Amino acid sequence: MLPFAPTAAVRQLQQSMPGDAGILPFFGRSFDFLYDPIGAMLAMREQYGDVFWTQSLGIHGVFMISPEANQLVLRNEENAFSNHLGWDFFIGKFFKRGIMLLDFEEHRFHRGIMQAAFKKPALVRYLSGMNPAIRQGIARWQPGPDFKVLLHLKKLTLDIATEIFMGEKLGPEADRVTRAFIDCVLAGTALVRYPVPGGRWYRGLKARAVLEEFFRSRVAAKRAHPGDDLFSRLCLAEDENGQKFTDDDVVNHMIFVMMAAHDTSTITLTAMFYYLAKHPEWQEKIRAESLALGKEFIDHEDLPKLNAADMVMKESMRLLAPVHGIPRKTVKEVHFKGFTIPADTYVIISPIVTHHLADWWRDPEKFDPERFSKERNEHKKHMYQYLPFGGGAHMCIGLHFAEMQVKAILHQVVLKYRWSVPKDYVMPVNFTSLPTPADKLPVRLERV
Repeated sequence: MLPFAPTAAVRQLQQSMPGDAGILPFFGRSFDFLYDPIGAMLAMREQYGDVFWTQSLGIHGVFMISPEANQLVLRNEENAFSNHLGWDFFIGKFFKRGIMLLDFEEHRFHRGIMQAAFKKPALVRYLSGMNPAIRQGIARWQPGPDFKVLLHLKKLTLDIATEIFMGEKLGPEADRVTRAFIDCVLAGTALVRYPVPGGRWYRGLKARAVLEEFFRSRVAAKRAHPGDDLFSRLCLAEDENGQKFTDDDVVNHMIFVMMAAHDTSTITLTAMFYYLAKHPEWQEKIRAESLALGKEFIDHEDLPKLNAADMVMKESMRLLAPVHGIPRKTVKEVHFKGFTIPADTYVIISPIVTHHLADWWRDPEKFDPERFSKERNEHKKHMYQYLPFGGGAHMCIGLHFAEMQVKAILHQVVLKYRWSVPKDYVMPVNFTSLPTPADKLPVRLERV
């Protein structure tokens, strides 16, 4: 059989549900989904309905676009959908055995050990250490007409993640580690999925080796002289039977958590910077809210008081969800809306497309933070209508950390700076990995 040729399961679903393979041999609709995933999937949903098959990135699979589909896949009550088999094709080589890539009992075991690192007492400690790091980081920002938001936020969030989760500062290794994380993420959507020198896949494999060496070289010292950081906790953690993580487990989890901790926060903050530049009235609301606290650093109990920041954060993640596609693979036959999805079939759901469905959101393309106000609660029509952090057993383990980090950074930034973009500026989004501004989001940054 030729590589990526349709399996018996794929041929079965092609005969039993609507869809198409696109016009390009092998690549199918790859370019549609890499460059305009929202428009492409909304158009296919309009043509075929909530469930349809297609071909992309060399695989055939089923797209399921609705809150009900999200609920079926993410709650996974029948253990019919495998996280590992779904993600492995895309990022398994680069983030192998991270918490998101584990299934069923093994996932519950690993998540149970890691959970303590993201409970409130730990978050309070993280915030205490994070605040000075934010002050130091943003103090280096230089106001001007061409401040590249993405680059500065990525450096800031990686520095914070390193200090909080590893208990150290990166120093001269920072650029090499940052580049390695970027290359690993980019490799997940490589069209050529072989180690051709110079290609994304090749660079991703080399980057994974860099990250493995970086974390593995520190494990022995962490086990011998632990601190309060996540790295130390993973080295020492054990379950009720005294079972601990192996060195490989620790390295795999640290690579994945460090990627997730800074990449998703960077994307969320970058989107917020864009929308706050386009809607300066909301920037002023957030600034007034932070000024009212009367302090440079927020405490954990201040988080609920930042209501405007919370609504803007949620609306930014609705419009530009950090993880815009969630793959799974069926391990048994699944029935949904009159269709049968065979075992061994890729299934994709999409937070970002669900967030743009006009039948669930009023004027979905409009930036409207008030839709998350207590008076409107537009996101609560269905519990799987809004899912920037996923859902079910695999809901992002660090979601409360991410929300805290975003608010802590934004609080200090609005007290020191304001920023703007030309009225006709529209941020070009690069969807070929995680969604980021193709132009790094240049803004005019000024001191308050």
